[in-house]
Amino acid sequence: MDISSLGEFGFIDRITDGISCTRGDTIKGVGDDAAVIDKDSDSYALISSDMFLEGIAFDLTYTPLKHLGFKCVVAAASDILAMNGTAEQITFSIGLSQKVTMEMADELYEGVRAACEKYSIDLVGGDTTPSMTGLAISVTAIGSVVKDQITYRNGAKNADLLCVTGDLGAAFMGLKLLEREKRVLNGNIEAAPKFDGYEYLLERQLHPLLRCDVIEALDKSGIVPTSMIDISDGLASEVLHLCRRSGVGARLYLNKIPISSKCFEFGDEINVDPVMAALNGGDDYELLFTVPVGRYEDVLRVGGIDVIGHVTAPEKGAALVTPDGGEITLTAQGWPAQE
Repeated sequence: MDISSLGEFGFIDRITDGISCTRGDTIKGVGDDAAVIDKDSDSYALISSDMFLEGIAFDLTYTPLKHLGFKCVVAAASDILAMNGTAEQITFSIGLSQKVTMEMADELYEGVRAACEKYSIDLVGGDTTPSMTGLAISVTAIGSVVKDQITYRNGAKNADLLCVTGDLGAAFMGLKLLEREKRVLNGNIEAAPKFDGYEYLLERQLHPLLRCDVIEALDKSGIVPTSMIDISDGLASEVLHLCRRSGVGARLYLNKIPISSKCFEFGDEINVDPVMAALNGGDDYELLFTVPVGRYEDVLRVGGIDVIGHVTAPEKGAALVTPDGGEITLTAQGWPAQE
């Protein structure tokens, strides 16, 4: 059977079917951003893993290794934040091909250390192994959350508000910019890439930020989301994850999706729809979450958060609402996609 024929959700269901947790301290296994382990009387431990393979997740032609190390830490730790938790430790494992020099490894780990220092995360271990197919990276993030503040994917309720942090699609547009310049400069070692005016797009792709500020601001405001997920695979995929796990539908308003003006500017240049970049592009590492409708004003006061839709009854399904009131069935991006 061709795995791609199953799609993302079907593949996950297939490989996790029949898996059950038998230990009493395992509160949540597969199916969310992180596993949940009973830690003590007040808090849960959170554990999540991510893999990054050369040629799939990154291209060393245009990805500085320092930025790559930083980004891998952010990507893994973002899953801990999506449980409304705090990232505290990581393990960082690498598969090294013969083309990776000691200087390259030093640069990679310089980025890892920079991310750990910025976000008060400890690097506590990892593994190294030879690789025949390029650089491979595996990061396990460990964190914790107060028990009565944990947020799963399955808590969204009918009429809850759909909220998102930051802006979306810029990381995908940054990738398109890098790929364009790689093609243009192929074999031309004298020419320089043309990035002027699009530095923001490059930053979003190469150097994403961990949204600890939002988790801290929500906590100070006394807001505990009813459900949450980090946006690694595009907004559409993550909305569908929340709907599926919570057993609800959703209405996502196209004109409410926060998209940088630079996305529109570059989208016009390369004929790519910025809305599609936001819906299916991925690599944003923002947070998508739901709150009761009564917390609308409180959420807006937090700042840096947009209300982009609302949760509906399950029979209504998930749809994108256009400015003229039309509805388009929401679909996720194709395989492969990271869970």
